[in-house]
Amino acid sequence: MRRSILALLAALSLSLAACTSPAASPGLSRPRTITVTALDELRFEPDHFTVEAGESVHFVVTNVGLFVHEFYIGDEAAQMTHEDEMRAGGMQHGDAAAIEVAPGETMTLDYTFDDPGELLIGCHEPGHYEGGMVATIEVQP
Repeated sequence: MRRSILALLAALSLSLAACTSPAASPGLSRPRTITVTALDELRFEPDHFTVEAGESVHFVVTNVGLFVHEFYIGDEAAQMTHEDEMRAGGMQHGDAAAIEVAPGETMTLDYTFDDPGELLIGCHEPGHYEGGMVATIEVQP
């Protein structure tokens, strides 16, 4: 009887371990965290990222400067549209692909990269994007 109970407990432990293993349930894996610093010198550090198509990333963005900065993910066309909106005073910061980071603050943005290609991260506060505050994201197949 004791041997049967021990065997049952061992089998149950193996079954539970298989159910909670990340390899057994890839859809439940945590997103990768990438830490980014926004600088008043109109740049992001790092300024280039490589991700996989289908990957979810948890960006942690810290503004160490004295000016407000943006973190907006999109292709070149989306960046230009957002730049035009910002110039017109639209200040569209409710976008799922964008956050505004006040001086001395840290904000987060969760983003899933669907398709291979190149995306950009831009800051569209006045003068920042054209001043070079852009980072590239290479989305690999």
